[in-house]
Amino acid sequence: MIDLYYWTTPNGHKITMFLEETGLPYRIVPVNIGKGEQFKPEFLAIAPNNRIPAIVDKEPADGGEPISLFESGAILLYLAEKTGRFLPTDLRGRAEVLQWLFWQMAGLGPMAGQAGHFRIYAPEPIPYGIERYTKEVNRLYGVMNKRLADREFLAGDYSIADMASYPWIVPYERHGQNLDDFPHLKRWFEAIKARPATARAYAKASEVNPDAGKPISEEEKKVLFGQTATVVR
Repeated sequence: MIDLYYWTTPNGHKITMFLEETGLPYRIVPVNIGKGEQFKPEFLAIAPNNRIPAIVDKEPADGGEPISLFESGAILLYLAEKTGRFLPTDLRGRAEVLQWLFWQMAGLGPMAGQAGHFRIYAPEPIPYGIERYTKEVNRLYGVMNKRLADREFLAGDYSIADMASYPWIVPYERHGQNLDDFPHLKRWFEAIKARPATARAYAKASEVNPDAGKPISEEEKKVLFGQTATVVR
């Protein structure tokens, strides 16, 4: 059994997508980040970076004590190795998947997150920030579009690299992008959206947080933004 510490963010969706694809038994433990539940000591013991998602695998492959992990990319890699799915075992195939997984972790996710912040959540418009990150997300969409011009998925077969990237494309309008400008990316996006496991994963999100996608309150903004080291002491 996997305990998934989860909230309805792109990084959270990555893990439910994987779990729904593989059928691994799991239990969602909601962590309402708008209410500050990510700062509770019991969660910080599992996720010292006070970010979701995190997991506790109660049945690790070595038969030992439960294993806890934080960071969505590390979780995807761990679960792929645990199940033997969505990550090739051959040297070259594995390298292809891992480089695109890390590309998402280091580029697409952080840049899209900043674009969304400056476009939607900043208390006042900052033109430089909006332009800087909207353009960078546009560049990254272009990288994906070119990559997908001659293959169905980012690393050939459907993999954890695609699961990592898809949730960050879902809010493309918030990032100031138009999928019609990226036909290969749009084809990839629609193919993943149509997968039954993707639909189940996003249905879980609606169950856990019926307000997902709605504007957040000023109080929630205070909790989410402007954190310092004091929140993890």
